[in-house]
Amino acid sequence: MIGAHTDSPTLRVKPVSNKQAEGFIQVGVETYGGGLWHTCKSPSEKNRRRDGGLRVVLSSYIGFDRDLSIAGRVMVKTEKDECVQKLVKIDKPILRIPTLAIHLDRQETFTFNKETQLFPIAGLVAAELNRTRNNPKPAARENSDTADETPDESFTPLKAPIERHHPYIVELIADEADVPVASVVDFEMVLYDTQKACIGGLNNELIFSARIDNLGMSYCSIMGLINSISSPSALENEYSIRLISLFDHEEIGSNTAQGADSNFLPAVIRRLSVISSGSDDEKETAYEQTLATSFLVSADMAHSVNPNYAAKYEADHKPEMNKGTVIKVNANARYATNSPGIVLIQEVARRRRVPLQLFVVRNDSSCGSTIGPMLAAALGTRTLDLGNPQLSMHSIRETGGVYDVDHGIKLFESFFEHFSDLESEIFID
Repeated sequence: MIGAHTDSPTLRVKPVSNKQAEGFIQVGVETYGGGLWHTCKSPSEKNRRRDGGLRVVLSSYIGFDRDLSIAGRVMVKTEKDECVQKLVKIDKPILRIPTLAIHLDRQETFTFNKETQLFPIAGLVAAELNRTRNNPKPAARENSDTADETPDESFTPLKAPIERHHPYIVELIADEADVPVASVVDFEMVLYDTQKACIGGLNNELIFSARIDNLGMSYCSIMGLINSISSPSALENEYSIRLISLFDHEEIGSNTAQGADSNFLPAVIRRLSVISSGSDDEKETAYEQTLATSFLVSADMAHSVNPNYAAKYEADHKPEMNKGTVIKVNANARYATNSPGIVLIQEVARRRRVPLQLFVVRNDSSCGSTIGPMLAAALGTRTLDLGNPQLSMHSIRETGGVYDVDHGIKLFESFFEHFSDLESEIFID
């Protein structure tokens, strides 16, 4: 099995987001991703959190002075009076979080109030008034104690989205979902940077992109699984089940229905474990036997050495970009890696000639964590933590290595292809 997560720290549109101030249209947002949200211009040890990864360096990640837009899920009502979800992405910059000019505030460290100084601007009130001059807003609904209490189609317990959010934003969401504005019942939108990913570096050896953590390892996991079964005979002698599980909400602790701390993966494994079981007695212990003979790779991006902050890394464990996937080790079990796992993954890598690296944090530095330890504890399955090296983790623009993507895909492809053979060759008490 390979487990990874798909979420990244960001801002989410509040349930009631329509705001105006000083002639600007603004959007109310809330922070996604726990930890300290006041930051300075450069990371420090204070900017780390203990609930799964590093604290967000918010001034960088949130995207001050970046061209932002929104994407997410919208619930719409169909002609059959059913509510269905649609995924939307507004593919143009509509929001921006402006910083204060240095001439007006010469503070040495960049600090701000995340509740009052983090609202994106979406435009000017005057411009919107010009746009809607010949299209006045409908009157507000009646909501008094004397209103008719008889249930009818006109009554809604909550204000309509077009009243809770800026009408034009709701119109953009409705257009993208290809439904009338009146059909929009509710939505969950997050902000994203509209600048697209690109290949960079003098020799095209680097990737500049948002959300490399952790879409990078999610992509390698998917492609590794696909490639491992590309041959028609790939599964002829296979007795193991090849599985990947991509979770949400790792950045906020994983304690949700879609997170790694839920019963989702155990429930799936339990149902799969009885497929090849014969008698009722075998089915009773099939789940436990499956866990005992399984292996989980927790795939989450790792830290490449930063040449400007080399002293922050343990002297003998400085992963380099494009030098191979990084095995993460921590004596305090912040990562789930142990020696039997290293032996297995090293042989997997050897068979495809994939280079590997090792990483531990300094003794005077706190350590982030992953979904690996919590899944290892919940399942009792052998687990190893690894990931490709990157720079600027949790920044709105991260940096990865082009060749490490190929390393990750080949490593996971080899893991799926050779695990069944290798599992029986590693003995521990």
